[in-house]
Amino acid sequence: MKNFGHNCGVFGVSGSPSAAALTFTGLFALQHRGQESSGIVSSNGQQFFEHKGMGLVPNVFTPTAIASLAGNIAIGHNRYSTTGNSELRNAQPLTVECWRGPLAIGHNGNLTNTVQLRENLVQRGANFQTTTDSEIILHLLTMSHGTLVQAIVDMMNVVEGAYSLVIMTRDSLIAVRDPLGFHPLSLGRLNGAWIIASETCAFDAIGATFERDVKPGEIVVIKDGAIESFSFNRVVPRRTFCSFEAIYFMRPDSLLFGKTVADIRIAFGAALAREHQIDADVVVPVPDSGIYAAWGYANTTRIPFVLAYVRNHYLGRSFLQPVSESRVVAVDMKLNLIRSFVEGKRVIVLDDSIVRGNTAKSRCRLIKEAGATEVHMLVSCPPHRHPCFYGIDFPSADDLIANHHSNGELARLLGLDSLGYLSEDSMARAIGDCSLCLACFNGKYPTPVPL
Repeated sequence: MKNFGHNCGVFGVSGSPSAAALTFTGLFALQHRGQESSGIVSSNGQQFFEHKGMGLVPNVFTPTAIASLAGNIAIGHNRYSTTGNSELRNAQPLTVECWRGPLAIGHNGNLTNTVQLRENLVQRGANFQTTTDSEIILHLLTMSHGTLVQAIVDMMNVVEGAYSLVIMTRDSLIAVRDPLGFHPLSLGRLNGAWIIASETCAFDAIGATFERDVKPGEIVVIKDGAIESFSFNRVVPRRTFCSFEAIYFMRPDSLLFGKTVADIRIAFGAALAREHQIDADVVVPVPDSGIYAAWGYANTTRIPFVLAYVRNHYLGRSFLQPVSESRVVAVDMKLNLIRSFVEGKRVIVLDDSIVRGNTAKSRCRLIKEAGATEVHMLVSCPPHRHPCFYGIDFPSADDLIANHHSNGELARLLGLDSLGYLSEDSMARAIGDCSLCLACFNGKYPTPVPL
């Protein structure tokens, strides 16, 4: 069975008597990173306590469930799968009892040599309980000899791809980030406790302060209030942060490379205004991740910014629906339009991306049916033409509509008067870091991938 990874949210607390409650709040702030399942594992220094379930964070955790998670250490995980089935056994954190004692792990990312590693581990006697690539990491840690840090180093020597990890023992909390630094992972502080989170917005939710990012290739061990850092020194070609994190996944109030994601998306819009000058009456963002880029475009061009789409906030992010049919239904139910805002007007619709094309087609149809005289779409990233193997759910080139159509063809297919994308160079400058993974746009993968 070929199953590959997931992009998720991870959170950890060490040194707080309210570790589980803080983790619940942190996971709630990271809900946008995964809506399929959620889980928390805690430790009182002697034993683990865990609770996991399918669905959103507030539906999985009742006050009684949180109260049952004793201890001053906890890790949590929100899952959005592109690897493994959508079922409870794949919910994380994963736990195991081994010669090291109990271990728990939460993983954000995707391993690219999953099939080979799994086959090797089965030959060595591993018995897999899930279909996730995260369990591979867990088996590697239990089979390695020496200290846990050495086991993590041994694991990092054989796995390829993207992984931001929180690991828990009876008395320790550990953060690990892959050597290329594909996905975010940060350290924070709260009243003497240490916090680990996929994004800094989770620190804000619990009143913690952001300390720093976990460095690519770094292993951070937190025990008894002390913190130690170890570096994984294998030579890598270059750091490669996932550009789609800035485009879509991260919350606008999270910090990235010293700026808020909102500021980065505003810069996307300003760059689009320089690259695509269109005579129009209004700029309409697609909520939520298109709002800031549209704001940047409108501020630069002085074309009025109009919130014409009304979002149903009780529906999840359609891109994150695990089944294609669910995405289509979610698109139709998610947005409505204030007709009078666009009727008789030349409209620029600004969205963060066009991946499969379901959402773009639906949104353009709404604008046309409302009586817009022209509809132009601008996209705050380049065209997606290649699959991702590092934890974003476009695993097949067949799913990517821009892979099959030129811009002009796609504009006609979507019923647009024009379609424009942000260039790679402008996007990279707006993010403010030259070490980006752009493989989904240009096919230049930073690691070997199973093509």
